[in-house]
Amino acid sequence: MFGWRRPSGRAAAQGASADAPPGMSAGGAQRRADALMRHLEWTVVRHLDGLLQGDYRTLFRGFGIDFADLREYKPGDDVRYIDWNVTARVQTPYVREFQEDREVAAWFLLDLSGSVDFGSGDVRKRALLADFTAVMARLLTRHGNRVGAMLYSGQSDARPVVVPARSGRRHVLHLIDRMQAMPSAARGETRLGDLLDHARGSVSRRSALFVVSDFISAPGWETSLGHLARHHDVVAVRLIDPLESALPDLGLLVLQDAETGEQMLVDTHDAAFRKRFAEAAAARDAGLRDAFGHAGVSCLSLVTDARLDLALLRFAQERRRPGVAAKGVARPAAAVVADVAGAARDRARASRMEGNGVATEVRASRPNAVRGLS
Repeated sequence: MFGWRRPSGRAAAQGASADAPPGMSAGGAQRRADALMRHLEWTVVRHLDGLLQGDYRTLFRGFGIDFADLREYKPGDDVRYIDWNVTARVQTPYVREFQEDREVAAWFLLDLSGSVDFGSGDVRKRALLADFTAVMARLLTRHGNRVGAMLYSGQSDARPVVVPARSGRRHVLHLIDRMQAMPSAARGETRLGDLLDHARGSVSRRSALFVVSDFISAPGWETSLGHLARHHDVVAVRLIDPLESALPDLGLLVLQDAETGEQMLVDTHDAAFRKRFAEAAAARDAGLRDAFGHAGVSCLSLVTDARLDLALLRFAQERRRPGVAAKGVARPAAAVVADVAGAARDRARASRMEGNGVATEVRASRPNAVRGLS
């Protein structure tokens, strides 16, 4: 079978408990979770925490800020915080004031459907999912924050397994243990939208949400993702294997769909077929970028043969840049048109309010407008 083989070594140790011998004791599972956590703390967490210099909040743009009050605009205030509705009603510019919520509540929405068991090398996407979740959860709890998770098999008749949000290293170990204990999903079409809808109904307080998936799913999740992003700071963490983008020339191969079991005999020696495969993969990539852009979420792409810490650092650097979408997110044409129209409306508002003493910088007040302010 092409690709859907069981990996060996560290990747297998990080997979689902279905890989473990029957009757594995709880103590054995805890030891495996602790071994993984120690390895990641030594190789990734401390290194990443040091490079970020404690500024882990760069991974959550706009998170941790709650509305506090309104007051009149003063020269020098950040024009992005002008409340246009109040300003229009009272004919005097008002800005919003915010207070920082020091505690971050983060949730990991984990897609553990059949397709994440794929891996063309030593590491499956499921192992990459576990590594990312463990690293981010430990990075957050090291600073006193709470993390929770929803583990989803992808099947429409299965509710997500919920790990309540708590803090501390022991809680992260418990989370890792629950991930490792989650069996490989039965065959069937993944419905990622069900997981997103469940999170929308369950997480009431504004939180940082990491949707960790390969986004191989039945359609409809895009709308659910947009609804979720209206209330939370959402990061789409996309799991990728290089073989999903380009097929090598290996002759006749049997490809099998990990979720439906459907098989297909293909000739990878056929250059035209390999080209069509690459074009289809590129079209899917573009479709996902558009979906993330329309939903208003950032995308962090993780590849099974790349270093996790470097991917996280690049993502944090992108989030620090004002007015620039995170890597992997392409702003759709409709959003650009909306920004241009919004900028025109802002200029009109500015001209009406110049007599009220508002600085001329208000003319570029719309977030992500033509000048690229954010």
